[in-house]
Amino acid sequence: MKPPSVVAVDREAEAFASLFVAAREMGVRIGWLDLAGESAAPIPEDLARAAALGAMRAVQVRADRVVTVKPIAGPAVLRDLVREHFLGCGLVLARGLDGWPKLEPAATGYELRSAADRRRSFAAAELLAELLRPRHRMSAGT
Repeated sequence: MKPPSVVAVDREAEAFASLFVAAREMGVRIGWLDLAGESAAPIPEDLARAAALGAMRAVQVRADRVVTVKPIAGPAVLRDLVREHFLGCGLVLARGLDGWPKLEPAATGYELRSAADRRRSFAAAELLAELLRPRHRMSAGT
């Protein structure tokens, strides 16, 4: 399976609503990775307890979603996170990621800024087509 493209974002998910719509229309899965760790959402207590006791992973299935808690020992590794959690995604939007191409909402769509500060503007569907090209995908050594 092809690895996804990963781009940095600073805004909340709602700022990328048209991108999620375009992806759904194109049959492309988008992942959301929050490395900023600023979520106010509490971890369900039963999952937190199971993880604290040594469960490799604690999973709760709800009517509309699955919640997973996985304890880690040490800093998270981007490549491992992407491989483990975003299999099948074409694109992962990563909040709190530095040193990667950055995506920002713009008046007519989105602006993609490279690490070298080169900027290009795209409509949502055009952006997806661009980011799905092999040159943007995460390599095995990344």
